[in-house]
Amino acid sequence: MRQLKRWLLRDRSSVEVSESRGVRTLHLGGDAIQSAIRLSTPDRLELAYTRAMMAFLLFAPAPRDILMVGLGGGSIARFVHARMPRTRITVAEVNPKVLAAARNFFGLPDDADRVRVLVVDGAAHVSVSRGACDVLLLDAFRDGRSVRSLATEAFYEACRRALRPGGLLVVNFISDEPRFGLYLARIERTFAGRVLCMPAEDRVNTIVLAFNERASRIAIAPLERAAGALRSRYDLRFDRFVRDLVKHNPGTTAHLALGRAERAGDPSDRRRA
Repeated sequence: MRQLKRWLLRDRSSVEVSESRGVRTLHLGGDAIQSAIRLSTPDRLELAYTRAMMAFLLFAPAPRDILMVGLGGGSIARFVHARMPRTRITVAEVNPKVLAAARNFFGLPDDADRVRVLVVDGAAHVSVSRGACDVLLLDAFRDGRSVRSLATEAFYEACRRALRPGGLLVVNFISDEPRFGLYLARIERTFAGRVLCMPAEDRVNTIVLAFNERASRIAIAPLERAAGALRSRYDLRFDRFVRDLVKHNPGTTAHLALGRAERAGDPSDRRRA
């Protein structure tokens, strides 16, 4: 693996960009891959968890504004810019070196009208962003774990307030996050149980979707119909997303139930009729 750039920060952690076999990767303070692009197809989503986060399009197919906490290499921002021309995305990223890497090595678009990156604390920015977005994406880690200040009940409440009516919060967790059960319970309390969980295709990450406003159940058949059109448009496996949502959440053969969400991969007490 060829190292392209390494910034050493004051706390001795680092931001590193490497390249191997046509894939460029971003590492923050360790070997774990935070972001990646395949140089031959830079506008596609290379990592399974980034593709899984786009499952929100099943429920919000035409968001006007997306707010994201945690930039990484900017692959999601780049994807939104390339594939969703009517959507604006604002990203809160606390580390200016991460922004520099995204600009210099990952092709983050320089389009101030549709892609805006703010070097700010994510919690502080979300707290003053009432009714600012249709979708809020949370993808922030420190030392391979979810950032605790971005996993409090107060922060999730600020996320809920930042959403417009009908909006949803999408949170990326590492599947072996030791505090996942605690964080999921906080999200469920904040969003009145309107929560679904879904594993990424490689099962390394778990995606949590929390709905600001939603009926207590979601019909599966319309999701399956929408998946076909979305797959054609975005070249993502929305059919698989629907299957995983059905497999890993409570409900019947006709509906997903928005109640107590389960840990992805643990369908032990699902109710299928």
